[in-house]
Amino acid sequence: MERWGYIEVRPKAHMFWWHIQSPQRVSSPMKPWPTILWLQGGPGQSGIGNGYFLEIGPFDVDLNPRNSTWLQKADLIFVDNPVGVGFSYVDEQSMLAKTDLQAAKDMTDLIKELAKEIPTLQSSPLFLVGESYGGKLAAKIGVSLARAIRAGTLNLTLGDDYALSYPWLLEGVSRLDDNAMGKAIMIAVKVKQQMAAGQFVTAYNTWVDLLDLIDSKSGSVNMENFMLDTTVSSVLSHSRPLLSLGHNQVANNGSNTVSDTVNGYLKQKFKIIPTDLIWQEVSLQVFDALTNDFMKPAINEVDELLSYGVNVTVYNGQYDVICSTTGAEAWVKRLKWDGLHNFLSLPRKPLHYCHPYYLTNGFVRSYKNLHFYWILGAGHTVPVDKPCTALYMISSIVQSPAN
Repeated sequence: MERWGYIEVRPKAHMFWWHIQSPQRVSSPMKPWPTILWLQGGPGQSGIGNGYFLEIGPFDVDLNPRNSTWLQKADLIFVDNPVGVGFSYVDEQSMLAKTDLQAAKDMTDLIKELAKEIPTLQSSPLFLVGESYGGKLAAKIGVSLARAIRAGTLNLTLGDDYALSYPWLLEGVSRLDDNAMGKAIMIAVKVKQQMAAGQFVTAYNTWVDLLDLIDSKSGSVNMENFMLDTTVSSVLSHSRPLLSLGHNQVANNGSNTVSDTVNGYLKQKFKIIPTDLIWQEVSLQVFDALTNDFMKPAINEVDELLSYGVNVTVYNGQYDVICSTTGAEAWVKRLKWDGLHNFLSLPRKPLHYCHPYYLTNGFVRSYKNLHFYWILGAGHTVPVDKPCTALYMISSIVQSPAN
């Protein structure tokens, strides 16, 4: 069963959502069937297109079934968020969200309305799963929801986040030499100083300079997977580094692009999309509107969620650079949560998902309501690079009763 629609989260701001009930849904008194709300990154990337067709939805861009769909383990909600992304739209450009706080409030208002529209949400634990910048928004939205519905069931899965670990990581895997690493460290320190001074827009521009340097000195390393190169440098030159063209490269392996399928098949299926609205994979307008908040951290929000007892899970791909594992480890160590010392003192447990010979393909460390997954062999998009591992991981995170 599927439902979809628009909700006016603010006057002249219309957010599109799509709920898909799992055909594997089972009832269990011990483990209620979960719901995953997928948050794409950017900011400005579409969850309806990228999340559904390229990562976790039941079909790919050629409408072939996906064996590793997360729908096997949970109901799924895809939202084009913030407003202005994908099928979500604003009547006036001034209505675009200009802060992460506004984007989080919009999502909170949408989820409140969805609780009325979708009866199963009343009894289904809700997991916010964010990838890249979506992970940062997941923390902001999670706090907003936790404050609004403290009596309800709320869980948070926090995806990759940002930290300035690039020079050391890339030198360690031989993509930067000592000279380039020294220059990169100088720029990274400058970014850190600007952020500490509250100069977030300046810090963002300096961060883009850092990415330009890395691109020129590393042989154009792919920032989503340091095992690969990228032949597309226009992303950096246009100063929108996270609106990656990597997704289109994945889509082009088949006969259709995401845009072909969404603007053709989905638009006909939904029948409520404004006729003059053309779906785009990314919205540069949304990205630019949130530039002031781009470099602001969400560590305080994670601390608040942990203090509420909300489950927080961080997952990272081994080969990711733009949102690196070492960077995620660094900000986790800055948490003020009272369980942090015990968390850090525990050994990691190896994961052996999907391997007939019991090979290790990841690690996990858990203490109380904080969990950290290291996924080996994966880059920025874990469900794309390691689909089977990601499926088992999410099943464990959401405690799915599915077989």
